[in-house]
Amino acid sequence: MGKKLAAVQSSYLPWKGYFDLIHAVDEFVLFDDAQYTRRDWRNRNRIKTCDGPLWLTIPVMTRGHYLSPIRCITVSDPGWAERHWKTIENAYARAPHFRTYAGRLSALYRETRRERLSEINRAFIEALCHVLGIRSRLSWSMDYRMGEGRTQRLVALCEQAGADCYVSGPSARAYLDEEMFQRAGITLQFFDYSGYPEYEQLHPPFDHHVSVLDLLFSVGPDAPRHMLTF
Repeated sequence: MGKKLAAVQSSYLPWKGYFDLIHAVDEFVLFDDAQYTRRDWRNRNRIKTCDGPLWLTIPVMTRGHYLSPIRCITVSDPGWAERHWKTIENAYARAPHFRTYAGRLSALYRETRRERLSEINRAFIEALCHVLGIRSRLSWSMDYRMGEGRTQRLVALCEQAGADCYVSGPSARAYLDEEMFQRAGITLQFFDYSGYPEYEQLHPPFDHHVSVLDLLFSVGPDAPRHMLTF
């Protein structure tokens, strides 16, 4: 059997689709050599509250770093972790499975002393993968030598990692050169995020596009049954 690989920028408390993509491949590369983008998923995500969706945002230093890669972005306020956990606790304390994961997650927030956004994101992604039973290898794009151009970089990444199949998010159809993958003997697949079942959320109306924490607190160990790759 061949090796499947995906490469995506790290995100804070990603939605369930992010973890489905991780589970769909053998190696998932956190592509944090990419340029940091403001008002994106790199340092924030949404949870559900009784007052509607709420953004949880890690404050970062962006002045003078508009062209910097994600791996160089640092936190500007070390008090963010305590505030975020209190907000999560207030929003989900009455969720059916909040207590199942509260101890593990609260410890993760208490112990977060990292300054770099990339390292924070990876710590949370690894912890949530463990909870979901995902064993795919996580690595950094910085571990590899990257080429020039969007497609060339990904082809080089696959070649160095020994992958013969690259799995991409659907939005990349607009810019990836499929012929370049073919010439390198690499199969290109696009992940399909359609078809997620709904579940009973603590705060309706239903919304798929929130942090995976919502799924875990709502359905607990049954979370994989509400995902696509399990």
